[in-house]
Amino acid sequence: MREPRLIRYRGKYAVSWWDGETPKRSSLRTGNKQEAERRFRDWRNAAVRIGDTVAEIMAAYLEDRKHHATGYKTLEYNWKALKPFFGGFAADQIDRSQCRRYASARVAMGVGPGTIRRELGTLRAGVRWARPLARAVFLFPANPQPKERHLTRDEYRALIAAGEKEPHIKLFAILALSTAGRAQAILDLTWDRVDFERGIIRLSGEAGRRKGRATVPMTQEARNALLMAKEGALSDFVIEWAGHKVGSVKKGFAAACRRAGIAGVTPHVLRHSAAVWMAEAGVSMPEIAQYLGHSNSRTTEMVYARFSPDYLRKASKALETI
Repeated sequence: MREPRLIRYRGKYAVSWWDGETPKRSSLRTGNKQEAERRFRDWRNAAVRIGDTVAEIMAAYLEDRKHHATGYKTLEYNWKALKPFFGGFAADQIDRSQCRRYASARVAMGVGPGTIRRELGTLRAGVRWARPLARAVFLFPANPQPKERHLTRDEYRALIAAGEKEPHIKLFAILALSTAGRAQAILDLTWDRVDFERGIIRLSGEAGRRKGRATVPMTQEARNALLMAKEGALSDFVIEWAGHKVGSVKKGFAAACRRAGIAGVTPHVLRHSAAVWMAEAGVSMPEIAQYLGHSNSRTTEMVYARFSPDYLRKASKALETI
């Protein structure tokens, strides 16, 4: 391997090196030369500062991510699943066969391909952060098929009625559908980000936690539910139980679904249903993307374009023969 060097690439500084006959590059994510030189030194010293095993590498990576990464709890959860399989290996020992064995073991536990991909993505991110020159090779399961299950309006109404026994579940369901927010964003929502005067809900709170967390208008159903909840609020969190923040609604949500007589529905299906309803109403993909908090509309189009009433109509019309 040739000696790594500092280069400028597309307005930012990066580290450039050769792995055999293959050129490699790792962005330092800064256009400031002094900062780039500091990061370059840190990059080169990483092998000295961090232990040899994947477990040691990931411990250092998680510690680094703790203070500024989005979804830190997800990283922790992913590593908890990965550790028994990869913890004792060196980074250079990770290869396709190990990734296949890991994926097979997780499938046997009932874990889906999307989750396995995210777990292995965490492992790859940690290894590349600490050992960018490691000869680790990662293999990911194929992308899962786009989600098909979404709620009809009758199913949604049945779910809301079934949530009467547990008001925090009912409020969660209303907000998850009306904001199209991720479950964690709804659970993290605080009253200071509910603006009744302007009629908006800001799902994104602290800086650095923006994935899927948009600022959206307040529907009338959401306003009514929020005003009622605000009267009896005992904490800063919108979704609360006995004055405490709710950590998860999975059990309560599943119970409400059973009472409503609907199957195959998780809290995330409410976000998916919101996007499907918007697409079916002819809302443009860029607007749906903004509502979902997607960084661009291509992701939105891949999943939701087929629900639009105009989907492929122009193409179909070109094939008419009568």
